[in-house]
Amino acid sequence: MTVATVTEGKKTILPGSTVGILGGGQLGRMVALEGKRMGYRFVTLDPSENCSGGQAADRHLAAGYDDWEAAERLAEASDVITYEFENVDLAIVDRLRERTYLPQGSRLLHVTRHRAREKRALEQAGLPVTPYLVVQSREELLQGLKNLGAPCVLKTVTGGYDGKGQWMIRSREEGAAFEDWNEGETRILEQFVPFVKEISVIAARSSQGEVRTFTPVENIHRNHILHLTLAPAPVEESVLRKAEALARQVADQLDVVGLIAVEMFLLEDGHLLINELAPRPHNSGHFSYDACATSQFEQHLRAICGLPLGSPRQLTPAVMVNVLGEHVEPLLQCVPRLPSSAKVHLYGKEGCKPGRKMGHVTVLGESVSEAMETIRRMEIWPE
Repeated sequence: MTVATVTEGKKTILPGSTVGILGGGQLGRMVALEGKRMGYRFVTLDPSENCSGGQAADRHLAAGYDDWEAAERLAEASDVITYEFENVDLAIVDRLRERTYLPQGSRLLHVTRHRAREKRALEQAGLPVTPYLVVQSREELLQGLKNLGAPCVLKTVTGGYDGKGQWMIRSREEGAAFEDWNEGETRILEQFVPFVKEISVIAARSSQGEVRTFTPVENIHRNHILHLTLAPAPVEESVLRKAEALARQVADQLDVVGLIAVEMFLLEDGHLLINELAPRPHNSGHFSYDACATSQFEQHLRAICGLPLGSPRQLTPAVMVNVLGEHVEPLLQCVPRLPSSAKVHLYGKEGCKPGRKMGHVTVLGESVSEAMETIRRMEIWPE
């Protein structure tokens, strides 16, 4: 079978081809499930023998992300390669680019995996970000608190997710007493923004330069972990359009191929500030699997394979709620009486630990408020 066509220097990867995925988590799993429906084959690389993504792939390579030999095998088996999370070895990514087709490249990874580089890239593109300073010593931390004004949020520049690697510093006195500090380590100090909602938008940009955006959504967190995504975000139409425009700008300015999740703070005066980026499918886009004409996972494949992007039109209001380890048993007990509007997605993970993302449920409704009421009646997530 012909796996690719080339028109005017632009490559199109056709169904029947094999997609390699760096990473074997739930994002890779959902990409593979959507892609198999489209006719693609999948091979995953992840250290875990029985990872979520590997369960859905045609072939799984159980190896570390810094394993050069495994990377060579992934390249040999794949017609196109993508990644499902940011913290993969950049040297491996560059090696894969030399060996096979990796349209996302490594530049976007280099930028988005480092908060200071990400902020600078957005500023240089003329996009609004939360005020920040880069600090490397306690003296710079205290000066930053003075310049930005307390409270501030101190963050590691790499790693960190679901609230890890972040500390609220409410005063210069707290800064002076802050103990989790290594002199010379680069961190970023952000002014705390009194936002009224957190909004995110998933934008897709294809290898051909086409850009489409999904419905802006509101994200609600518990203990720094995403709890609910409300789609569409219950905000004024003008805010929705502004959020979509910002996401499109990010995708174009950073030459994205694939997906980019753009997280934003909505201020009381209606302004939006970009908080963080994720160059991949995103938890806040899971609603699209059940509620949109094209899911974020299919859209990602279309983008990296050079196919025309699908319609991201939302067909029905929806609320996505994450299933953590402590919710699995109550959810399973509830399954026989779940309403037809509730769509269950479990990721096949081993080790049901509290706080670990084990799946999600998307509830459809005539309105977001109706979907929220359905979730309350399920009595799985105590308020």
